[in-house]
Amino acid sequence: MQALPTTLCYLNGEYTPLNEAKISVLDRGFIFGDGIYDVVPVYDRKLFRLDHHLARLDRSLASLRIANPHTRDEWIERCRKLIADQPSGDQMVYIQVSRGVAVRDHVMTPDISPTVFMMATPMKPISQAQLSEGVRCISAEDFRWERADIKSTSLLGNVLARQMSADVGATETILFRNGLLTEASSSNVWVVREGTVYGAPKSAHVLEGIRYDLLAELCAVEGIAFVLRPIGEAEVRAADELILSSASKEVLPVTQFDGKPIGHGEHAGKPGPVFQRLHAAYQRAKVEQSV
Repeated sequence: MQALPTTLCYLNGEYTPLNEAKISVLDRGFIFGDGIYDVVPVYDRKLFRLDHHLARLDRSLASLRIANPHTRDEWIERCRKLIADQPSGDQMVYIQVSRGVAVRDHVMTPDISPTVFMMATPMKPISQAQLSEGVRCISAEDFRWERADIKSTSLLGNVLARQMSADVGATETILFRNGLLTEASSSNVWVVREGTVYGAPKSAHVLEGIRYDLLAELCAVEGIAFVLRPIGEAEVRAADELILSSASKEVLPVTQFDGKPIGHGEHAGKPGPVFQRLHAAYQRAKVEQSV
């Protein structure tokens, strides 16, 4: 059995070692996946784009009709205490809120207290090989439910999609619905054509990653055109560059897709110039936008 971490976590008003934390088997998050989560990157013990994450947390809670259990200051206080308990300066703070504990019934049980769980874990660093050589991805039909815009703990579809790529040693599974790009199992996907960055439009089929607005900002700073519109599968395969983004991946170049190189000419199968500029801009933003 894998040893569980002994660092502090937060659970319903108390800080306790993570390996000792317990919830009720009747928690609706356990029974139904009736809850939401968010993950905040931490660089040098500072929270990155915190207000954007808290805003998305609030939107997800509202979609599930769960009242936000904490104020902004309370969320920050809890985050900072967990960050301070970690030996590493670069971390990920995981926040999860479920509807709470009640007798099992599909109907939303009124007047119960949400279950709030938080933990901080060391951030897995992006390898130099991933940055210099890029990563491999595969494709699949998007078989998840119709509300991928809610950052729900019901992630079985994402788990199955990610396992498909893990089984063949790839980094991600890029998903298509009715011939159009949605996202990857745990990342947003960006297509570069003739110097312009294209992304799938915000919709119920796409989780609005925090990097959606961040990539738009970085492109504006770099003078790179940024467009959200429907993107066909053929466009993805013919891209000059393909880029993944997420809290843990930051921005990563995809250099091989379904066994074929991405890109053309001298850049085929290699990280491209737009990625290089966005990666450098992202590193600057980590310093400027962390609190």
